[in-house]
Order: sequence, then structure tokens, then C-alpha cells
Amino acid sequence: MSTHTPDTPVATMFPWIGLLSLASAIFVSVTSEFLPTGLLPAMAHDMGVGLSTAGSLVTIFAGTVVIATTPLAVLTKRYPRKALIVVVLIVIALANVLAAFAPSYGILVCARVLGGLAHGLFWAVVAAYSAHLVPKHQLGRAVAITAAGGSAAFVLGVPAGTTLGHALGWRAAFAVLGGIVLIIAVVVVRFLPPVNHQVTLQTGESPLPLHKDPSLRGVIVVCGVIVIIIAGQNTFYTYIAPWLIQVAHFPPPSVAFLLFLFGGSGAIGLVLAGFAADRFPKRGFALAVLAVMASVLVLALVSANPVLVVGVFVLWGVAFGGLPAMLQTRMLHTASFRMRNLAAAIQTTAFNVGIGGGALLGGVLLDGVGIRSLPIVEVMLLTTGLAVRLGADAGRSGRLKFLSPANQGNKSVPAAASRRAKE
Repeated sequence: MSTHTPDTPVATMFPWIGLLSLASAIFVSVTSEFLPTGLLPAMAHDMGVGLSTAGSLVTIFAGTVVIATTPLAVLTKRYPRKALIVVVLIVIALANVLAAFAPSYGILVCARVLGGLAHGLFWAVVAAYSAHLVPKHQLGRAVAITAAGGSAAFVLGVPAGTTLGHALGWRAAFAVLGGIVLIIAVVVVRFLPPVNHQVTLQTGESPLPLHKDPSLRGVIVVCGVIVIIIAGQNTFYTYIAPWLIQVAHFPPPSVAFLLFLFGGSGAIGLVLAGFAADRFPKRGFALAVLAVMASVLVLALVSANPVLVVGVFVLWGVAFGGLPAMLQTRMLHTASFRMRNLAAAIQTTAFNVGIGGGALLGGVLLDGVGIRSLPIVEVMLLTTGLAVRLGADAGRSGRLKFLSPANQGNKSVPAAASRRAKE
């Protein structure tokens, strides 16, 4: 199967099989990242460490992703994208198998570091892959399909792995997942179309350094919005289980069902985002953020009413479910072709900074102010993120208007500015 030129779809038909292959790869990668969360007590007992020490396996994984993603993306920028995906899937499978047979906590940490390295590079490649398969007007739909793999990991992958771990032991869960990852690697080899991610220069054109790329500023702004939005969400959601028990007074056994309900609602939100991201991206994003803010605020105010809490909890899941895909779509629209792979790496780092930073901030607030402060802080952070996004969009619109022929004395607009205005 041949490669194709930049920004040109592989075929005239929408590449369902290729995108679903990417989604399946994302499913096993995200499941590998979060599988320990449901197996921490068993892992801690087997390794002879405390629960918090076992919990640091998640932190170590995320920290590795933050530190290593961008350097690895730069080092591998000339390698074929499809081949990199296959290689990192094999490494993720090996990391899971190593965890399954780890004789000590130290080896288990090494397995998580290895998995984090592969996971970071995986997302640096996968986050931009959809943009090589479809034209720009189909980006939102394509990203929603691939992002469904992440949603499925939370709805099915992690719960299924947790169930398997409780039935056969946590080591069996990691071993089985490693085997599934290898199967998905074969699926990717067979069904994912290769792409040409290299920048093709016109005759007489000199390569532009990335730090001078005109889209770099927009990429940085989008990453800033990602950090703020994701940090706001994880400030509260990281501690949603104790909030449901202590504040909303749900019995502990019901928490798992409520989290499953939230994940399923998020899948619905992701489907809606697939339509909104292409048709009305600005309004769709703003409405989703406002819906999350309203839901979280209502949860804080009506926590004593269990029926309302469940209803608003579902609305929160629907509203937030599509936001990560919308942010990723915005990134792909913002970054120039030459910036896409680096932008994908920076975006992956931004998401993980938001996840880790939000959890850290929530923990500090939990100890210092109390658990009831968490939803209020999330609303404040989401307000800030929305304001930054809307301000950036307004500034960009103003610059494009300034560059238009009517404001340049009817002089011709440079080709690059004209193309950006059309996009």
C-alpha cells in the first residue's frame, strides 16, 4: 500500500478500517496505563509495600511520559509513523509481561518506566496520525473515532482487567493484556495505512526552523488551554470516589457503578463531539465547557439529593467526554504540517501535566481546605481555560482580518496567510 502526500487522504472513501485500527491501539495503550488503579491493593500486598507506594506506579508512569515524550518525538521524527506505532506497541506488550513476572517492586517500577517511555512516543505519533488520513474538514470525525479507544479503555478495558485481576491475580491481568497488545500490533500491521509525514519543499524553498514556524504560538496557546482544562477536571475527578461517599453519602459499593455510568456517558459525549468539532468547533467547545461547569456547580449545591446527583453526574460525563477530542482536533487545525508531529508530542505532555497537576492540586486542597472545595476550584479553572481559548480565537480572527486584502490597500495577501484564513 503506497503512502500519500501531505494533507491528502489515503483514499476517496473515509478510512474507517485505518481509524478503527488506531482506536484499538489507543484502547490497549490507555488500558495499560491505568490498569494498576483497580489492582493496587493486591499489588501492594504481593510486593510487600504500602498502598501509597503501589499507587506511585501510576505517578511514575505519567512522569515518564511528561519527561520523555518530546525528546523521543524529536529523535524519531524521520522514522515512518506506522513502523513506530508497531514498535511501541511491542514495547508496551513487553512492559506488561515484565510487570506480570516482576520478582520485586523495583523491577515493577522498571516495567512501568518502560511502558511510560513507549506510551509517550505512542501518543506523539498517534495524535497526529488522523490528520494524515483525512482532509481537514473530516478531522473532528476522525479524531472522535480514534479517541473512542481511550473512552473504551475506561468503560471496558480497565474494569475488565480489574475483574480478571481479582479472579486470577493481578499478574494474570498484566500478562493477558500484554498478549492482547501483541494481537493489536498485528492488526495495525495489516490494516493501518502508511503515511508520508515528511515536509515536501517547493523548488527554491528553504526549510523553516520549527521555532520560526508561524503556527508555533497557536500550538503553545492550545497546550496552555489543555493544561488548564484537564487540570481543572482532575482536581475534582481524581477524588470523586471519596466525594461520592463522604459528601453525597453514596454507599461504597455503588461507586464502581457510578464511575462506569460516567464512562459510558463520556462515550456519548465523544460521539457528539465528532459532529460538533467539524461543524461548529468554537461554539461546540464553549457549550461543552459551560455544561461541565454547570454540572460540577450543581453537584456542589445539590449533593444531598442522590437522584439529582446521578442525573447531573451523567450530564457531566456527556459534557466532558468530547472535550479531549475537541482539544486534539483544535491542535491539528492549528499546527502547520511541519509542526504536527512536534505539536502532538507537546500536546501529550500537556495532557499529562494537566492530569498530574490536577491530582496534585486536588490533594493539597483536600488536606488544606476540604473536599467540598474541589468542585468550586474546577469551575474556576475551567472558566480560565475557556477565557484563554475564546481570547486566542478572537485574537486570531483579528489578525486574519488585518491581513485581508480590504485592510491591505487591496494588495495581494501572502499565500501562507491566505491559506490560514481559509482554514
